[in-house]
Amino acid sequence: MSGGFAATFRSLRVMNYRIWAAGAVVSNIGTWMQRTAQDWIVLTQLTDNDAVAVGVTMALQFGPQLLLLPVTGYAADRFDKRKLLMLTQASMGLLALGLGLLTVTGAVQLWHVWLFALLLGCAAAFDAPVRQTFVTSLVEREDLSNAVALNSTSFQMARLVGPAVAGFLTVVVGAGWVFLINAASFAAVLLSLRYIHPQEPDEQRHVGRGPGALVEGFRYVWTRKDLLIIFVTVFIIGTFGLNFPLYASTMAVAFGQGAGEYGMLSGALAVGSIIGALLAARRERPRASLLLFSSALFGLGLGLAAVMPSYLLFAIMLPLVGAASQTFMTAANGIVQLSSEPAVRGRVMALYMAIFMGGTPIGAPIVGWVADSFGPRWGIAVGAAAGFAAALVGVGYLVVRQGVRVRRSPDSRLGLVLRMERAEASSPQPR
Repeated sequence: MSGGFAATFRSLRVMNYRIWAAGAVVSNIGTWMQRTAQDWIVLTQLTDNDAVAVGVTMALQFGPQLLLLPVTGYAADRFDKRKLLMLTQASMGLLALGLGLLTVTGAVQLWHVWLFALLLGCAAAFDAPVRQTFVTSLVEREDLSNAVALNSTSFQMARLVGPAVAGFLTVVVGAGWVFLINAASFAAVLLSLRYIHPQEPDEQRHVGRGPGALVEGFRYVWTRKDLLIIFVTVFIIGTFGLNFPLYASTMAVAFGQGAGEYGMLSGALAVGSIIGALLAARRERPRASLLLFSSALFGLGLGLAAVMPSYLLFAIMLPLVGAASQTFMTAANGIVQLSSEPAVRGRVMALYMAIFMGGTPIGAPIVGWVADSFGPRWGIAVGAAAGFAAALVGVGYLVVRQGVRVRRSPDSRLGLVLRMERAEASSPQPR
């Protein structure tokens, strides 16, 4: 038992990573508190239950990650990661402070929230690729996959705790104080960054300037067919599969449940995500076959959830969905980081995050239209189909990356058993 525990949390043996993880978990909880309170005041205080206004808020907050993609990826590779993180984290803390003061004093208006959401989105667009790649300078290469998984665990734990705390505090002291508490939480990560001394690879200190450097990340991914296939699977599942708030809210209403029961569905999903992240942390490195398995399991979990006849049975299925989705995301993230050259890793991860997050504005309205037109179960079925589609692409990933071929087994009497055979040595080799 102790050996398994040590393997799961092996990155915490590194002092730099321990300091980073401690600050990050506090900041992540504060961030989820702000997201929850922000959507709540837009929906219930600044509008008359206007879901479109909430959608605009989300678009303003997440849109910059796609629009600023070339610049944010370049910055992640070109500049000192620790200093850039301190700048982005301080900026987000100040924005939370400003919105909190406006809300506490009663001066906040809808356009204020939209402006702060846009500015927060711009800061987060620069922050995301740096946070993803910063861990590479904190741990050894053999522990990178574990560190990525533990980062995901921290984020999912915050997703479980943050909204619940935000809901309680919003009722007790008001949403404005939630924003102010989030502003204070950034002090934890800023303090941790003050005492971290990462080792930057030499390749990351000599990134060129100008337009050529900006497009180099795109060119690098385009020449890496294995990365392209991973990006396709991430786009499919990220766009049409990861619409959990939509699934949970529409099914809760279909089962005649209220806001509390809706929150419990989100919690059940988060529990599964934490389990998936911890299981990923036990593995030495992510493998291509895990992408295929986890995406298929994701499709299966959503498919089963879609046909559950009661609220309780539907809730019981969500941890499976959460574990499968988290396993997929952690494996994809780890493979992309481990197989990318250090000199372009920031730009590659910026592109990865943009594809992962940028598909939501496309897929969510489509899944929502299906749910409205044919029922919420059919909306979930779209997500299940996305999981199976990504699994099929995963088969192609195995063929390209590991040179695996699927052939009919001649010794099967029924001729239906398939076996995997490694291709000839001339097949593309992994980087």
